[in-house]
Amino acid sequence: MSMRAARWSATHPWRAILGWLALVVVAVGLAATIPSHEADDADYRLGESGLADRWIHEAGLASPDSEQVLVTADSGALDQQEAETAAAELARSAGSLDGVTGVSAPQWNPDRTALLISIQLAKDHDDPDPLVAAVADVRDAHPDLDVQQAGDLTLDEAIDERVADDLSSAELISLPITLVLMLLAFGALTAAGLPVLLAATSVIATIGISAPLSYLFPAEPTVTSMIVLIGMAVGVDYSLFYLKREREERAKGRTTRDAVAIAAQTSGHSILVSGGAVIAAMAGLFVMTDVTFNSLATGSIVVVAVAVLGSITVLPALLAKLGRWVDRPRVPFAWRIARRLRERSGAQPGSNRLSRGLLRPVLRHPVVALLLGGAVVAALAVPALGMKTHASNLDTLPGDIAEVQTTKAIAAAFPSEGPVAEVVVRAPASEQENVADQLEELGRTAADTGMFREPTAPVEASEDGRTSVIELAMPFSESSEKVDEALELLRDDLVPDTVDASGADVAVGGWAAESLDFQQKVSDRLPLIIGFVLVLTFLMMVSAFKSVPIAAISTLLNLASVAVAFGLMTVVFQHGVGESLLDFSSPGFVIDWIPLFVLVVLVGLSMDYHVFVVSRIREHVERGLPARLAVQRGVSETAGVITSAAAVMVSVFAIFATLSMLEMKMMGVGLSAAILLDATLVRLVILPAALVLLGERAWWPRRPRRPRGEQVVETDPGFVLAGH
Repeated sequence: MSMRAARWSATHPWRAILGWLALVVVAVGLAATIPSHEADDADYRLGESGLADRWIHEAGLASPDSEQVLVTADSGALDQQEAETAAAELARSAGSLDGVTGVSAPQWNPDRTALLISIQLAKDHDDPDPLVAAVADVRDAHPDLDVQQAGDLTLDEAIDERVADDLSSAELISLPITLVLMLLAFGALTAAGLPVLLAATSVIATIGISAPLSYLFPAEPTVTSMIVLIGMAVGVDYSLFYLKREREERAKGRTTRDAVAIAAQTSGHSILVSGGAVIAAMAGLFVMTDVTFNSLATGSIVVVAVAVLGSITVLPALLAKLGRWVDRPRVPFAWRIARRLRERSGAQPGSNRLSRGLLRPVLRHPVVALLLGGAVVAALAVPALGMKTHASNLDTLPGDIAEVQTTKAIAAAFPSEGPVAEVVVRAPASEQENVADQLEELGRTAADTGMFREPTAPVEASEDGRTSVIELAMPFSESSEKVDEALELLRDDLVPDTVDASGADVAVGGWAAESLDFQQKVSDRLPLIIGFVLVLTFLMMVSAFKSVPIAAISTLLNLASVAVAFGLMTVVFQHGVGESLLDFSSPGFVIDWIPLFVLVVLVGLSMDYHVFVVSRIREHVERGLPARLAVQRGVSETAGVITSAAAVMVSVFAIFATLSMLEMKMMGVGLSAAILLDATLVRLVILPAALVLLGERAWWPRRPRRPRGEQVVETDPGFVLAGH
């Protein structure tokens, strides 16, 4: 397929180029004419907590959003009279605003150092700006007071802005870094720009195509940024593999068209296999049946598919049209570096001195290399056995967000009752009084266990009398393991033993219950996702290489890389190693959705260069080279391109570790460190050692094709192969 597509593109370059431009233009038109359908709150409901939330909203019992204003002294002691005057002014100005349904009486904290005003908002009101302006006016009128606002709308808006800023920053930084890396790899602007251009147009096309797809899979707010980052990583890598092979063949004296054809037959095939592996891994996210993962999976799959399409069509067309002009204009400093690297690699394949030096002890002592490499991987992966996961909370948010600081200050001055569980009962209206009595009894029974507080609010019922709700607060912090124990006790024992009204259905919801349901869903689905991803990639590798051992080795190496990523995230973020270096405070756990996302992304992206290395080794095996020499040459020849490809991925994801959101730091550390280790220790030590030990058995059941009537006389200068 890649060969036919490349041959057609190379012989009809203008048609291929114009076809690609048409695809991008049509995609941009789709984005301009079809607004994306973004996920709403209802799309995130899951499990029992989602059912409880739906019942509450259908019954009209959902609490409206509210904003809190905290008044403290700007410095020194608080002037209580001035604080009350400021509160009265705020009540008058806020009370007259559209969307404000009520302003509570000012509430003093026990030592009267802080005053709190709560402002209730109308349902479906989502514009906090007028209220923010009113609070700012009061702040300006009382310079001796510190008047700060935080609440449902402003805190969410501040978090969304920070996430958008972080991802935009990552996008802006990744582009010049990628271009610099390409310049160092090729030394010429055209050659360096082609991978970046192809990746960028793939991303643009995907964003357009994603607009209509969002009506099947509602779009997450961050999916566009994920498309950009993953699209740039794979798009650049695929072009890099293709362009490097084309240049290598031209350096041997072949014509441009022949070089493009050989690159299509070799690197093009590797790109198809690699792209399929990435798509298979990303498809595992659909097993979660969660709106967030569905959106991320859809965007990632489409951008990888588009990048593969561009790599086997428009890229050969551009190379055929440019010919040797692809190496112009040269950037003097970068060209000298690239030329030195080429000189070190030598004119003959397999003569890369640096990689040969690294491989020599591995290939001479494969058992020792395999044991030592496995020991390092095991040591890095062991901490993952103690990994704890939890939903993000106030402690995982950046402390420099003003609304986060205010929310923490409010919690310190006015300690809340703790996480709250909402017990929702739907029953015939005739059972309303009976249900209310049973829920009140439930409140008393729950308090007697010590896991809940005495209810402070009465049972609330809907107008039709069919839905009743009681709130039960827990005397624990949000991150405490006791919260999950309390919820399980409530669901498994207390509710079934207490609520038994005729025709009643019961669900326990609330924020803490949502977190528990999500963690349980991840825990239940994670083995299925791991099995799905590994089995599918295993079958793809069997299909591509016709080798069961190669597919098995690939699967085991993927597992090793994932285990290392999990271990590193546990050490850094759960145990706090490197807090000062990465500028964060350890919450004592890993945020619950991160391991699953890192799993599929890492399995997919690490297959890029794995397929490229194995494909080159197979080329030499099929030419008749002995197994050990084939491994040495295959790894050595691809060392430069693998280094460049891994550098792109590591640099892109390492940017995440510098961002302020803890989720982004976790993802950045896990992916960048694991890819770095995967491209070095795993692919340069463990993989060659395993293949040497297996010998020709590595390609079972398909035996290597030996050229008939041809005797292998190639030797490797300076490299002694025992037994050959």
